Amino acid sequence: MTLHFTNATLIDPQAGVEMQGSITVEDGNIVAIVEGGIANPKGQIIDCGGKYLAPGIVDLGVKVCEPGERHKESYRSAGLAAAKGGVTTMITRPDTDPAIDSPETLEFVTRRANEASPVHVLPMAALTKERAGREMTEIGFLMDAGAVAFTDCDHVVMDTRVFSRALTYARSLGALVIAHPQEPILSKGAAVTSGKFASLRGLPAVSVMAERMGLDRDIALVEMTGARYHADQITTARALPPLQRAKANGLDVTAGIGIHHLTLNALDVANYRTFFKLKPPLRDEDDRLAMVDAVASGLIDVVCSMHTPQDEESKRLPFEEAASGAVGLETLLPAALRLWHADMITLPQLWRAMSLNPAKRLGLPSGRMEAGAPADLVLFDAHAPFVMDRTNLLSKSRNTPFDGVRMQGKVLATYVAGACVYDV
Repeated sequence: MTLHFTNATLIDPQAGVEMQGSITVEDGNIVAIVEGGIANPKGQIIDCGGKYLAPGIVDLGVKVCEPGERHKESYRSAGLAAAKGGVTTMITRPDTDPAIDSPETLEFVTRRANEASPVHVLPMAALTKERAGREMTEIGFLMDAGAVAFTDCDHVVMDTRVFSRALTYARSLGALVIAHPQEPILSKGAAVTSGKFASLRGLPAVSVMAERMGLDRDIALVEMTGARYHADQITTARALPPLQRAKANGLDVTAGIGIHHLTLNALDVANYRTFFKLKPPLRDEDDRLAMVDAVASGLIDVVCSMHTPQDEESKRLPFEEAASGAVGLETLLPAALRLWHADMITLPQLWRAMSLNPAKRLGLPSGRMEAGAPADLVLFDAHAPFVMDRTNLLSKSRNTPFDGVRMQGKVLATYVAGACVYDV
């Protein structure tokens, strides 16, 4: 079937422009883009009503809790939440129970995802067995089984010899390694970022220098091994200079940030609400503003949800004992639009970070608004106001810090390979 999306405001993250136009989709791919006009009317016409039409979000770093904790999130519930949030590709993390560290476990989750999720799911695998940092996994076999990257998630590989060997082996196979830049001893047990506010609240804290120290170490090892490296979250201004130097020196280094660190700050934990407990912890406002500027300039490449489901029992504990993390598949788009509404970033810059760059980093054809690209698309109203009600979330876990918050920006429809997987 031929589809024509007409009367749309198209977001092209590669060209960095917005334009009024239409696109034509055939056999799951974009075949034509007409600027300021109407596509050939043969086929089904979808009038976008002047709303925004953009490449579907490629969310790098989603946790789905299969196997082991299906009560927190399944591939079915995560897929439905992703579709509602305009996410057309989930890049899933291996921090499950057990960890995804063998071809057999990877094949199990791939099969479950293909059966249950309405959106694309591409799995990452663990870098070391059991994410314990002692022995690297069978990277080659895991790549053959479909792993798109390798990471121990928030477990830092403390043994530099093990990490350097894993980086060297990954480089020989062209594999991407994703790491969590953090000095693990300094950050152990920390619940907030150190400072006067943390002291007043009496919470265990960590200096922002722990992130800088972790990144410095990782970059040194990348320089030694020549590996492809991505920092999962850079959240402090202190970490930006070494990141900038690494890129200037030609190292194959990129960095990401979770949407919560772009839109919230350390003061949001004031009344000890555990939905605001994240890893790394929320930073000061100066750091948040520096991160927004870094995303706008392209120094930070990727913005993601860092979707981390936690059940009520894990969160209804004293702040320092509660589990870290927040869900974000359904709130990524409206939260990101906060930055646009505040005139801090443009929509093409946002979609470059949320869609184009993660796709390019993983070698995927998606994330583009051009002929030949997959018709993975999101149609949204950037101005639609609503109050976030976590009871309406499709995720099994509803640990969002945006509960009760006034937001703007609603997904109207989501398309995967031209097929509608969500509409209002």
